[in-house]
Amino acid sequence: MTSDTAPHPLLRRRDGHHARVTFEELFFDLVYVFAVTQLSHQLLHHLSITGAIETLILWFAVWLGWQYTCWITNWFNPETPAIRGLLFVSMLVGLAMASAIPEAFEDRGLIFAVSYAAMQVGRSAYVLFHLGGSQALSANYRRILGWMTISAVFWIAGGFVQHEARMALWAIAVLCEYVSPMFGFPLPGLGRSKTSDWTIEGGHLSERCKLFVIVALGETVLATGVPLAETAVWDAPVLLALVSTFLGTLAMWWLYFGTSGEDATATITASDDPGRIGAYFHYVHAILVAGIIVTAVGNDLVLGHPHGMAEVAQMIVMVAGPAIYLVGSAVYKKIVYDAVPASHVVGALVLAAVGPLGLVADFLVMGWVTTLIMLGIAWWETQVRRVCRAARAMPAPAH
Repeated sequence: MTSDTAPHPLLRRRDGHHARVTFEELFFDLVYVFAVTQLSHQLLHHLSITGAIETLILWFAVWLGWQYTCWITNWFNPETPAIRGLLFVSMLVGLAMASAIPEAFEDRGLIFAVSYAAMQVGRSAYVLFHLGGSQALSANYRRILGWMTISAVFWIAGGFVQHEARMALWAIAVLCEYVSPMFGFPLPGLGRSKTSDWTIEGGHLSERCKLFVIVALGETVLATGVPLAETAVWDAPVLLALVSTFLGTLAMWWLYFGTSGEDATATITASDDPGRIGAYFHYVHAILVAGIIVTAVGNDLVLGHPHGMAEVAQMIVMVAGPAIYLVGSAVYKKIVYDAVPASHVVGALVLAAVGPLGLVADFLVMGWVTTLIMLGIAWWETQVRRVCRAARAMPAPAH
């Protein structure tokens, strides 16, 4: 992930303009629409501590596969035949991986592991082959390939064992890929990369993250629409559930796009170390999008069983989704504005406090409680951002 001193035919041209997201990248994202749906259904049908850990491991695999590809398309031009072909092959392998998610911890663990490892190792090796050994990016991709190979050993080994052993091996594999960039992919004899060398196009990376948030929010819409379509009678509770889940999704959209969207691009672009900020963006979006996925499970419960009473695991899901989202959003805004928003901290604490209500109130009531909290936080944060922008727009006092 380093700057290139000599032009390479696969690299994007850096002419000072915002690098646009291409149709090839949007097409690639379609696989992840499917993968996010698979993950939310996985958690919905395995609401337990073990199920949550399994879904978390699978989510990191999905996110890391997308994230490493995102950096590829930030540096390299997706419209060149070589990179376009890489994206299309990654889509095919990613589709097999996503299809194996429901039984990844059962009979299709090896299929999942091999598909994922092939995508990660193959992508890095392919790029390194095209770069050759003299390009400035080559040293970085040798380190990436080394870490992808190390993690692949744990992914594939996990495919041959069962249950707890698979969880442990795959958790190690996730840590290899998620943590190694924090230290510059260090390897004996190969050194380490520096974030200051990761010359990225800030607008493009920010837009790619925004598009993945849209993909995840699409799952909350599906979690509302599918149960509604399958409901025989659209009575008052069902319609109230519809409004509740939709407004909850709208609040999450507004907290992200309505209060920080454009400022995020400016933060990366203006930074003297855009690679570091870009890496932070990807670390925190893993948390933020996880909150959206868990919220989608809660939406499914509200629409499917408005008057149902929650068990402990279901109650936790109802409040955990919005709370995780607020935590991720708070860290994201700390990166963008260099301050943790008080609204998000208060919102997460309030959600934790109202959690026990889910043991005595039905899903519909809990859905409205969490939605009203999220709407309140969205309104609060909107007012804060409006005041901050007005303050920045005021002329400096004359001396």
